[in-house]
Amino acid sequence: MRSRHVATCTLCEAACGIIVETEGDRAVAVRGDDDDPQSRGYICPKAVGMADLHHDPDRLRAPLVREGGGAFREASWGEAFERAIAGLSAVRRRHGRDALGIYYGNPTAHNLGLLTFGLALARGLRSKNTSSASSTDQLPQMLVALEMFGHVALMPVPDVDRTDYFLVLGANPAVSNGSVMTAPDMRRRLRAVRERGGKVVVVDPRRTETAELADEHFFVRPGADAWLLLGLLHVVFDERLAAPGRLADRLEGLAELEALARRVPPALAAEHSGVPAADIARLAREFAGARRAACYGRVGLCTQENGTLAWWLAQALNVVTGRLDEPGGAMFTTPAVDFVAALRALGVSRGFGRWSSRVRGLPELAGELPVASLADEIETPGRGQVRAMLTMAGNPALSAPNGARLERAFGSLEFMVSIDAYLNETTRHAHVILPPTSPLARSHYDVALNAFAVRNQAKYAPPVFPRLEAERHDWEICAELALGLLVPAPLRPLARRLLPRGPEPIVDFGLRFGPHGAFRRSPHALSLRKLREAPHGVDLGPLEPRLPGLLFTQGKRVFVAPPPFVREAARLVGEARPRAAGELVLIGRRQLRNNNSWLHNSHKLVKGPRRCTLLMHPDDARARGLESGLDVRVRSRTGEVVVPLEVSDEIMPGVVSLPHGFGHTREGTRLSVARAEAAGASVNDVTDETKLDRLSGNAGFNGVPVEVRAAAEAAAAQ
Repeated sequence: MRSRHVATCTLCEAACGIIVETEGDRAVAVRGDDDDPQSRGYICPKAVGMADLHHDPDRLRAPLVREGGGAFREASWGEAFERAIAGLSAVRRRHGRDALGIYYGNPTAHNLGLLTFGLALARGLRSKNTSSASSTDQLPQMLVALEMFGHVALMPVPDVDRTDYFLVLGANPAVSNGSVMTAPDMRRRLRAVRERGGKVVVVDPRRTETAELADEHFFVRPGADAWLLLGLLHVVFDERLAAPGRLADRLEGLAELEALARRVPPALAAEHSGVPAADIARLAREFAGARRAACYGRVGLCTQENGTLAWWLAQALNVVTGRLDEPGGAMFTTPAVDFVAALRALGVSRGFGRWSSRVRGLPELAGELPVASLADEIETPGRGQVRAMLTMAGNPALSAPNGARLERAFGSLEFMVSIDAYLNETTRHAHVILPPTSPLARSHYDVALNAFAVRNQAKYAPPVFPRLEAERHDWEICAELALGLLVPAPLRPLARRLLPRGPEPIVDFGLRFGPHGAFRRSPHALSLRKLREAPHGVDLGPLEPRLPGLLFTQGKRVFVAPPPFVREAARLVGEARPRAAGELVLIGRRQLRNNNSWLHNSHKLVKGPRRCTLLMHPDDARARGLESGLDVRVRSRTGEVVVPLEVSDEIMPGVVSLPHGFGHTREGTRLSVARAEAAGASVNDVTDETKLDRLSGNAGFNGVPVEVRAAAEAAAAQ
């Protein structure tokens, strides 16, 4: 007999509501929840991955420990915890707490147990060598939020459901369904902008799926978004279109921003960006003249050498045209659990540059160092050298720049522990792997993603399946490690009794004391009990203006022109150099049935034509004597990969594109479907750990110079 369970898909930031039908211990169907207030029945193809992950025979059900000869064997939880705690403790005791490197991956934001207990463990270990997936795709946004608004989590999201003019740079929300913008069914939302008489404009080096739905698309040279935005701001100031609105008396640095923008007229912006000057001027007038407008950028803006500049200037455009904190513009959410308060409780707040990486001097942000520095910190001897690693829900071997070098570094560690459900490209280097339950066997509340939703909501989903006796949840694993690593043995029984029995008490506390909670005399009076009684979720209404009260800056002011950003922009303008003729540069791309590297072991999601292909413009292919279907060798300073070529005019001349998350060819993994059907090549075997955003240290994946030749020709030349 079939049972029906209301749940949430946790495989991407859209957090769509789903209905999971089960028969006994099997999930037999996954469909969209028509009653979910955000997704309203929408799901993308990834939703089937929830069932596939749960039933995947390759998913680890018991801990693995490495024997002396290097082979893994299954172990009891008691033995695995004992080994993990002993190994990590020994390294910390001999070499100090900074000798332990910590990395947590993108799935942490989708996992209630890791957000509550995992982040607390990472902070409690107090290692300066902590990094996360944030430094592969969002440090510029966090740094801009800190400098402009006073906290790294105050990243405004476009009020896309009410905007009349949606300017999208370096983002593909039709595929991502929002990124740092929780917005299920973005295709419907984009169509709605146009249907109500609005306009969607996309600026991207590739004519993306979002661009296909837009009114206009403009190619832009990778890394040149800052030039385009300066050109837009020049027109806004030069033609007296600036109108900051009700926040005008709260702005600091407007004159400095204007002086900078006046140095980059549309003709100069066009020369560097590739967007025609006349179009730059027209776009600026349209954006400033629209009744409601929002400028949104994402991964393409962040993962370049000018990432912080680009994201800052995008927000500056929102500010000077009066779009910040206004309906239809760039707004801040009012989540039921105050995410900023939760981060502040963990010590994640104002920190920037309090310490630097030992080898290259890359700056700390919110308690973390850029992952691009990790291989250096492992390989370089001396005081503070990383000698052990704890990884949680991350696969940096495929997601960090120059992943091949990082893998070699992992192989040299004295000890490594991974909290992960798979023996993958990263965890194969671990000495102990601690596998958590599947997403369908754990409860869920979106503490992080609701903080960036385009409409306020709250939803709690209990587990679809019970945790088996032989399994452990993420929170249980992290709690056990914390007790063993941070609490003296005599105090552990007491500490164990004092620990919350799971994330639910923490969520309930956050709900009750949150802005919509029972203890705030809110009309919604939210609590965990209230959400259990509303299994499809509670709609908390559209985004509302929250400034200046939400600001954490001095005097509660918006800092429009932070001095470090102005200095860096002045350097960019003063040192501008023309691009070399004939040069090819590499960018990434996102695909609907992917989310980084985690979903390639599902046959349903990887079946069909090969998707790990190199996109190249016909002119570039013709100049090199290449054609679609041919295997080509892509070479950079750091390495080379061989992939099939796909010739298409959706990519601009001079640019090639390879998707992220592939490369399942390493020995010693247990990813049978990925290896057989979606092996591909890792783009991060050719990205460069020395190519970074100059201000934040975020990985500069886009704009990497590469050489492309026919694989057969390249082999013959060797």
